Amino acid sequence: MADHPVYPVGLRLAGRRVVVLGGGQVAQRRLPALLAAGADIVLVSPSATPSVEAMATSGEIHWERRRYAEGDLAGAWYALIATTDPEANTRASAEAERSRVWCVRADDAHAATAWTPATGRSEGVTVAVLTTEPEGRDPRRSAALRDAIVEGLRDGTLSAPQHRTRVPGVALVGGGPGDPDLITVRGRRLLAEADVVVADRLGPRDLLAELPPHVEVIDAAKIPYGRFMAQEAINAALIEHARAGRAVVRLKGGDPFVFGRGMEEAEALAEAGIPCTVVPGISSSISVPGAVGIPVTHRGVAHEFAVVSGHVAPDDDRSLVDWPALARLRGTLVVLMGVDKIGAIAQTLVANGREPHTPVALIQEGTTAAQRRVDATLATVADTVVAEGIRPPAVIVIGEVVALGGTLRTTS
Repeated sequence: MADHPVYPVGLRLAGRRVVVLGGGQVAQRRLPALLAAGADIVLVSPSATPSVEAMATSGEIHWERRRYAEGDLAGAWYALIATTDPEANTRASAEAERSRVWCVRADDAHAATAWTPATGRSEGVTVAVLTTEPEGRDPRRSAALRDAIVEGLRDGTLSAPQHRTRVPGVALVGGGPGDPDLITVRGRRLLAEADVVVADRLGPRDLLAELPPHVEVIDAAKIPYGRFMAQEAINAALIEHARAGRAVVRLKGGDPFVFGRGMEEAEALAEAGIPCTVVPGISSSISVPGAVGIPVTHRGVAHEFAVVSGHVAPDDDRSLVDWPALARLRGTLVVLMGVDKIGAIAQTLVANGREPHTPVALIQEGTTAAQRRVDATLATVADTVVAEGIRPPAVIVIGEVVALGGTLRTTS
């Protein structure tokens, strides 16, 4: 058998009996993929890791808490043998051979009738890599090849034309807080496939340089008190290009539905009959504080956090924020778009019960190369913003969590 190459095949296991022997780390790693395939999984093992036990408790798998016994593989379509008992593994693999059950054996691949490939997935594609060199299998090389292929598919550096008809539509993609590495893999793949990109100023701008020359980039920047593209014009551009049969990505900073007006765009597309895909992004409200070592929650310090818009002052009739209620919270307050209103915000919070010495952190252009953090208190933050020249975009964190992590060495 060793002289012949393996025959690659994809198993359709949905609703079919799969037996897993052993509840240790191997099972913990392999079970999620079997569950995703819809397999009817029976685990036979006297013990299991906490994660595997949780799968049984939730009803995802059936767990028989005992050692392997002859006949356990009856009716199985596939078996994973991964106990710590070599003698039991040998008996089980012999049963699999007699019963013609394809069997993977964790402790001795050469004694198995099937091998598990290094597997990865990108949208619509499953990559499975097996190395079958004369001197034996090389799982590390398989994993490295798998990673390289999947990464290429995800970032668009490895692609093949799709021959099926592409349905026109728009993807509202959350680009994250600014660092191009913090966009989701799905967002990056859609960006690589786009014909038109309608980009925000706060989106990961470095990714635009990677786009092919044929991609049209529309600048939808909204600069505070400066030039901007009206929301109605943005909606019209999305609809126009989608109707022309182009793949359109609306690249936004953070998450499309966190102060990103993404719902307005989704509603406009729905009204025009244009399919819309929403790709969530990492919100700056939690990622930017984390990038400078500030946790928005921490045991014994903050059991809650609130994210609010500061684009209008507390005394403005347009404000929908209950600032007196926020002042009574003991947890963390994260203010977005509030640089020029932070003086009035701080004054209102103090007037309604928040201590003047409450720590405040101002994080400008978080996760980018220009990131900087300036600390203050509610009593001093208005003067600090002026003295330090803080300008948008900046995330403002208010609460005792600001004092944590002063010795952490964080990188972004």
